Amino acid sequence: MQDLSIPEAASHAILEAGRRMDRFGWVPATAGNISVRLGPDRVAITRSGRHKGFLDAAGVMQVDLAARPLDSNARPSAETGLHCGIYRRFPEAGAALHGHSVAATVLSRLAGDTLTLAGYELLKAFPGLPTHDATVAVPVLDNDQDIPRLQAEVERRWADMAVIPPGYLIRGHGVYVWAADMPAALARLEAFEFMLDCELALRRVRP
Repeated sequence: MQDLSIPEAASHAILEAGRRMDRFGWVPATAGNISVRLGPDRVAITRSGRHKGFLDAAGVMQVDLAARPLDSNARPSAETGLHCGIYRRFPEAGAALHGHSVAATVLSRLAGDTLTLAGYELLKAFPGLPTHDATVAVPVLDNDQDIPRLQAEVERRWADMAVIPPGYLIRGHGVYVWAADMPAALARLEAFEFMLDCELALRRVRP
């Protein structure tokens, strides 16, 4: 019989990520969600309705890659399907983070289909960019409460991109990023949020 327990290291990584994101104000109220890949067909993810800054082990559950709960009748995050879409598309992805920062929410409302980041030293946090002298077009998706439909649109956008950045924005909502493991995902999120803060500051001084 398959062991469906969540490894302590995975649960700890999610809890610590929630506290870190909360300290930066990226997961207000019960917003945001956090996940870790447990294997080829299992994901540990935050349960719905839990404040990410005060998570305990009971706030983490398992789903399969179709976003179906495996180990309880608990309700996973509403956007579990977007996490699973990341893991299905990118076998190297080991952790995914979703936050609702002010900068991500505001800039995604002002942007078109993409938000361009260029010239930032922290672009080095994105794979294949060894220098600040680079430009990344971050996809911006219209918000949709129909998660399968939204994920289908994400996949359509990915199919049109020669190089897929490890992150995207949902308009008026927030940001998704992923990486090989939780430390890398957190570093990537922090770099992304720093650049978004800079972009928002530039719009204030350059109306």
